[in-house]
Amino acid sequence: MSEIVNKVAKSGLITLDMKTFKGSQNRRIIDIKNWLYEGMVLKEKKFREHLKEENWEQYKDAFVALHCSTDTIIPVWAYMLLTKYLNPYATSVIYGNEKELEKKIFHLNIKNFDAKPLENKRVLLKGCTDTYIPEDSYVQLSNKLMGNVKSLMFGEACSNVPIFKS
Repeated sequence: MSEIVNKVAKSGLITLDMKTFKGSQNRRIIDIKNWLYEGMVLKEKKFREHLKEENWEQYKDAFVALHCSTDTIIPVWAYMLLTKYLNPYATSVIYGNEKELEKKIFHLNIKNFDAKPLENKRVLLKGCTDTYIPEDSYVQLSNKLMGNVKSLMFGEACSNVPIFKS
């Protein structure tokens, strides 16, 4: 009987799991629909009252997305006013939904990722996961790695798609 050899382990292939770029940042979503009159209309006076009563401390050090899930017209100044209240507490405030917030956080984490240890290495980007990963993140990380790594692949070690080879 011959010994079973793990060729993947011996290949020197470094696997980067994309879900690690999700990070541990505190995420919060503010849906303006909760402050609309009869669920449809934004009344400035009432809206300002709600904002004054809100506990903004709960957004301390959070990445916050502002949106309205109701199909109604929200004036731009409403988002600007929300940003004014959040600014002293939140790490970042964006206009958008949960997926857009994830995209921003992934982008930030990829930007801050130190790729130097991967120089001239064979790298596999693992993408199969139950975690939501914005497609743009693969593009961002590919841009960062190309020209620095020896090769870049996507998928799993047992079945991958070659992307780049120097």
